[in-house]
Amino acid sequence: MIKFRRVAIFVLVIGFGLLSCQNNKQHAQQQTGKQQVIQPDTTVHYPQEKHLAHVKQLTFGGDNAEAYFSFDDRMIVFQAKNEAWGSHCDQIYLFPFKDGDMKNKVPKLMSNGLGRTTCSYFMPGDTTILYASTRAVSDACPPVPAKRSDGKYVWPIYAGFDIYIANLQGQVIDTLIKSPGYDAEATVSPQGDKIVFTSDRSGDLELYTCNIDGSNVHQVTHELGYDGGAFFSPDGKKLVFRSSRPKTPQQIKEYKDLLSQGLVMPTQMEIYTCNVDGSDLKQITHLGKANWAPFYTPDGKSIIFSSNYAGTRGFDFNLYKIDVDGSNLERITYDNTFDAFPMFSYDGKKLIFSSSRNNRNQHGINLFIADWVD
Repeated sequence: MIKFRRVAIFVLVIGFGLLSCQNNKQHAQQQTGKQQVIQPDTTVHYPQEKHLAHVKQLTFGGDNAEAYFSFDDRMIVFQAKNEAWGSHCDQIYLFPFKDGDMKNKVPKLMSNGLGRTTCSYFMPGDTTILYASTRAVSDACPPVPAKRSDGKYVWPIYAGFDIYIANLQGQVIDTLIKSPGYDAEATVSPQGDKIVFTSDRSGDLELYTCNIDGSNVHQVTHELGYDGGAFFSPDGKKLVFRSSRPKTPQQIKEYKDLLSQGLVMPTQMEIYTCNVDGSDLKQITHLGKANWAPFYTPDGKSIIFSSNYAGTRGFDFNLYKIDVDGSNLERITYDNTFDAFPMFSYDGKKLIFSSSRNNRNQHGINLFIADWVD
């Protein structure tokens, strides 16, 4: 998912994940905030990035992330915090590619500026989108957790998040998924028949699927730990996601204590896959550190994801590709700051991602799009 300044480098490294797409971007903001002090980057494309061609920067300012294509590949929907656009916390925006890039432009606001929003995605037909919002609790941005005395980095799990459907005029037309607790991180199958999302309705953060209309909710994962940021395979039969799996008594106690406070501390994340019903669960990466924001390649044979496992400073994330059997790990991007949230277009020709590269003004997370080269 993710996503996006205030503690030691090691803690910053770990604070990623789609722990709600909003936390993905929040983590990215934290990473780039630290990076900016060290070295601004003025490069859009690196020679080693052989799988990317014609890299283009789409946004220029603010914090932009979680950009996802419409089914016809003509639009993207994404979340952003940009004071120049009037958003004081993450809001959902729409951008048609016919408009070129977003420099000196304001994309269309889809979430009406109410509450905090996250994890938008196009619904089949490209006439509606879904996204999570805290709007039912308050119109205002919810508070962020205070800095901990121990310096450890945590994410909020806002119980006010529910999942809504809005038309392309930004009007909410349905509440798709609602429970007393956290419901967010929803994505849609390329087949257009199912949705996967994360919820704490069981007392833990697990994956759930439902039909496209929100009916037939089914719990997919059942092990203790945070499961989130899930995406479907191109054929709609598999899921890929990132997960924590606390094992020691100390890890388990810390995880449960934080969750009871509506918090998560993502200290270790690895990439997993399973069938849509939860069977055939497999751990794909065994890299340590922060592995997250996974997405299937167009042929369904590999997974692209973000990781800092090879980073020397902790906050330097890059994109990697790995086969679904866990073999053939390959580095895709070579930025020295932050690359995450990759998504392929439905025709498999384009890759969109978020990055802090090319930050001449030394701040911000922007959207980039590139042609994908096999």
